[in-house]
Amino acid sequence: MARLQVEGYDSLVRDTSSNAVITTATSEYKIYMAQHRARNKQSDELRTACKEINNLKAELREIKELIKGIAK
Repeated sequence: MARLQVEGYDSLVRDTSSNAVITTATSEYKIYMAQHRARNKQSDELRTACKEINNLKAELREIKELIKGIAK
């Protein structure tokens, strides 16, 4: 697997067999991955909050129906 330096970028190389651009800066990669994990965590938290809100709405509808049944 031969690698060629990408012109104008010190931390990027091109893999000649797959033509992929690869970063050699591990600190930048670690920062990117930390940001990626943070975005995923935020998305998961938002998804969980939406599910909880929907569950509460369903429970309130059920309570409302029970109250209507008692009031009759």
